[in-house]
Amino acid sequence: MISSIKPVSSSLTAIAGVRRSIPAKLQFSPLPIIGNFQKPNPLPQKPLLSSENLSNFPLAAAAAQRSDVFRVGAYEADRSRPIEIGIDVPDEQSGQKVKIGIYFATWWALNVVFNIYNKKVLNAFPYPWLTSTLSLACGSLMMLVSWVTGVAEAPKTDIDFWKTLFPVALAHTIGHVAATVSMSKVAVSFTHIIKSSEPAFSVLVSSLFLGEAFPLPVYLSLLPIIGGCALAAVTELNFNMIGFMGAMISNLAFVFRNIFSKKGMKGKSVSGMNYYACLSMMSLLIVTPFAIAVEGPQMWAAGWQNAVSQIGPNFVWWVVAQSVFYHLYNQVSYMSLDQISPLTFSVGNTMKRISVIVASIIIFQNPVKPVNALGAAIAILGTFIYSQAKQ
Repeated sequence: MISSIKPVSSSLTAIAGVRRSIPAKLQFSPLPIIGNFQKPNPLPQKPLLSSENLSNFPLAAAAAQRSDVFRVGAYEADRSRPIEIGIDVPDEQSGQKVKIGIYFATWWALNVVFNIYNKKVLNAFPYPWLTSTLSLACGSLMMLVSWVTGVAEAPKTDIDFWKTLFPVALAHTIGHVAATVSMSKVAVSFTHIIKSSEPAFSVLVSSLFLGEAFPLPVYLSLLPIIGGCALAAVTELNFNMIGFMGAMISNLAFVFRNIFSKKGMKGKSVSGMNYYACLSMMSLLIVTPFAIAVEGPQMWAAGWQNAVSQIGPNFVWWVVAQSVFYHLYNQVSYMSLDQISPLTFSVGNTMKRISVIVASIIIFQNPVKPVNALGAAIAILGTFIYSQAKQ
């Protein structure tokens, strides 16, 4: 019960003797003074003194007959309770998991397709420098068109952005060309088995150049990586030193790319898609003069004519496909970095290598010894353990 009391004359003093039982925990709050009770009140009212019980209080009955006496009214407190309404709130975590799953599936599928067409092109046209240049040129052209047409919003960059991007682009160029050289000499599966040893290079470079120290489980996880890669290399039927060294150089270059990217891009507001587009454009400027110097237009013309005569018009489609899919799979991987943690990305990258290795063995029917397969499995397992231990 919430009471509101209006001022009364002295003749109503006797009513003060009337006591009402009030709950101990009830809190009173003053209500505005209302002089006239003729107007209906929205709150339910229950007067203390009414015509029904006034006869029980003689003094109150006498006072009520006087016109200068105010009534004392008590109002019941609002006992309404909030209504619980069940509203189904969408599970944002479930939606995020579905989105990440789509990113991973697209990333792996595009990477598998790229590796298949890239190997087909290199088998018929063994010029990895031009092949690498065409991949970067195709991606750069695609993004320029998307910016001009408004399909994608162009990034807002300044001179400092491009300065910090240069070492990243240089390392990216070296890693890309070295990996392409490797795949031109050995099987795709072997290149990716060797490239699974990238965590060992990451720990080595971080320890020597950055002075970082890692917990013991991280160092122990490198043992199966190194051992598995060594076992796979020794038992590889079509082993080639240039192909092996190309994969190793690619690992080292990509480790430096990641280090430069983390240091230089802090605080930059460029999305993953546009960041990789800018990276491709700068890498294209870096690789083009070297590609001309190492291979040259004369070699390219002779090789192109030979490939078209052997494969036919499909060769042109292979070149276009490997260039487009190279850009798309890298773009999706950079876009996924905006949505997932580095640990999740590392695990996804490990699973990506498994899908590429299995798909390339099935499509190209490369002979694999059981010992070679065991080495690959050990190396990939070590990469997964490394990603967990580093976290």
